[in-house]
Amino acid sequence: MTTGDDQSGSGETGRRTSADPQGASPHGAGPQGAGDTAAWDARRGELDRRLAAHQARRAAEEGTRHRSANAQGMAEGLKLASEFVAGIVVGAAIGYGIDRLAGTMPLFLVFFLMIGFAAGVRNVLRSVAPKPAPSADAPPPRPREDRES
Repeated sequence: MTTGDDQSGSGETGRRTSADPQGASPHGAGPQGAGDTAAWDARRGELDRRLAAHQARRAAEEGTRHRSANAQGMAEGLKLASEFVAGIVVGAAIGYGIDRLAGTMPLFLVFFLMIGFAAGVRNVLRSVAPKPAPSADAPPPRPREDRES
């Protein structure tokens, strides 16, 4: 123990050595012997091995979770971009088709291109907007029925 008493007779009071990390045996019977040191080294080696295995397992789990979050973010971004571009392309196609039929080439193309842009922005904003929480007095949603026309 590190009480300040000279236990070894060497004049050093209360100092611990690297071979004797506790200063005494686990049972308090004095300094450890060579057999106890080997047991402590074996135990420390086992704990080091278990700690390394745990850290590797934890790093692998965090890596998987991180990749999953990145993939979800990329998927959401691609979905928003495709909705925006689809609105513009559909508007341009409708405008071009009307212009070809009517013979007024840039008029309806420009008009429906702007409408397609507005529709694309609206789709993106609708996708990004938070979903409203259902109110307590609202009726539960009814299941959709297939209608035959």
